[in-house]
Amino acid sequence: MGRIQTFLAALLWTLAAAGAFELPAASTQCVVGLADAWDSSRATLSFYEKRGGAWQRIGSAWPARLGRDGLVWGLGMHPLPAAGPTKREGDWRAPAGVFSIGGVWGYAADIRKHSQLPYHQVGPRDLWIEDPTSRDYNRHLLLDHDPANAWEKKQQMKQGDPAHALKLFIAHNAPPTAVARAGSSIFFHIWRADGGKPTAGCTTMAEARLRELISRLDPARKPLYVLLPKAEYAALRAAWKLP
Repeated sequence: MGRIQTFLAALLWTLAAAGAFELPAASTQCVVGLADAWDSSRATLSFYEKRGGAWQRIGSAWPARLGRDGLVWGLGMHPLPAAGPTKREGDWRAPAGVFSIGGVWGYAADIRKHSQLPYHQVGPRDLWIEDPTSRDYNRHLLLDHDPANAWEKKQQMKQGDPAHALKLFIAHNAPPTAVARAGSSIFFHIWRADGGKPTAGCTTMAEARLRELISRLDPARKPLYVLLPKAEYAALRAAWKLP
């Protein structure tokens, strides 16, 4: 299928799905990421809060990096297309759609955040399971010993990596309904080379922006992440009640 046919098929599905979903009314904080197209590795992020029943942008927008090969539909709260590509383990694409966010991981003993937002200090015994054959796929595990075999060492969370010094979980393909090989370990984290490098599927940004975002999140407001190409966002905005 050519690029034009692929675009038209995606647009037709977008229009058909428009009335099948909307953001949960209980969610009153939202990060919106807009990419120029499905193959873009760059996005612009904005933070919104719902006040008086209307979405309002808080602060200015900021740049972010996405997967090296762009983005593709992920497994989140939104409906999936009946056909077409979806996120796969190792595909170098960021998952698009609507996702809950929450749970922060980092190297520091403490960070500035809402008192109810979970934070875990990462150490050598922390694993994040990216093995799709494991029953713990896309879960965090804490060992009671240092990693002792090749499998444990491969699943170990990044140690001493400045880009992973702080990260916020994006609930793509999240347990307890994680699908094998549908993608794992998707986070907001610090970008590399001041934004000069794309990611394997995460959304990255300047450290100061990430810290500011984390400090704003209130778990009681059920924050969301909406990541879409601009055309899909425009087509779905009214029906999905996007910011």
